[in-house]
Amino acid sequence: MAKLDNRFALITGASSGIGRGVALAFAREGAHVALNYPHAGEQDATEALAGELRTLGRRALAVQADVSDEQQVQDMVRQVEAEFGRIDILVNNAGIASMSPVHEMPTEMWDQLMSINLRGVFLCTRAVLPGMYDRDDGKIINTASQLAYKGAPAFSHYTAAKAAMISFTRSLSLEIGSRNISANCVAPGTTDTPILANVDPQVLDQIRASIPKGRIAPIDDIVPAYVFLASDDSRHFVGQTLSPNGGDVFL
Repeated sequence: MAKLDNRFALITGASSGIGRGVALAFAREGAHVALNYPHAGEQDATEALAGELRTLGRRALAVQADVSDEQQVQDMVRQVEAEFGRIDILVNNAGIASMSPVHEMPTEMWDQLMSINLRGVFLCTRAVLPGMYDRDDGKIINTASQLAYKGAPAFSHYTAAKAAMISFTRSLSLEIGSRNISANCVAPGTTDTPILANVDPQVLDQIRASIPKGRIAPIDDIVPAYVFLASDDSRHFVGQTLSPNGGDVFL
């Protein structure tokens, strides 16, 4: 039997990068997947991914929602629950990245990143919990970052949001600990995703040189952590952070 046979997952930020990789991995393990994307510009990519999942014999649903918008999140969860009947697994993966030193950072940049990377985690988690409570069953997986532990110049807003996400996950775990529901994080190291597209090659070389493994991870090196946390194999993992980072940070 596949690890996620007949489970129903909602993955935010699923149109590309780690979210896309997780969706494919979940489908290969038997899960049916709802794919969230933020705006019309990502619709074609998300619909194409949904088609790939269907060729694997899975049900797939592409659903647009800005995870920082309370009403859109509520509508998204209602739509997925109406289509699938339930949400067994929530992967809070939607996120953005931008760069600025603190003394030059516009307030709008800080607020935008926090609204998507942190408020979105809260809104999506809150929306799925009633159904998970009713069934006494569920898995919540949040995409953090190893930068939450080591920091990074010009990324104070990003690292603050990811660190807060880890703390949120720990507190949530204390609330739900006695239930058959778990919340954990994956904190990837530098990963070959579209976020790196605009990074200076010299900066990437410096990052690569600082990683003991000597390479930037392909997405396939990251997604097994999500499959594990979504499966019954992780039943004794509560409020934990797994960090596939090539030795960049030791947690």
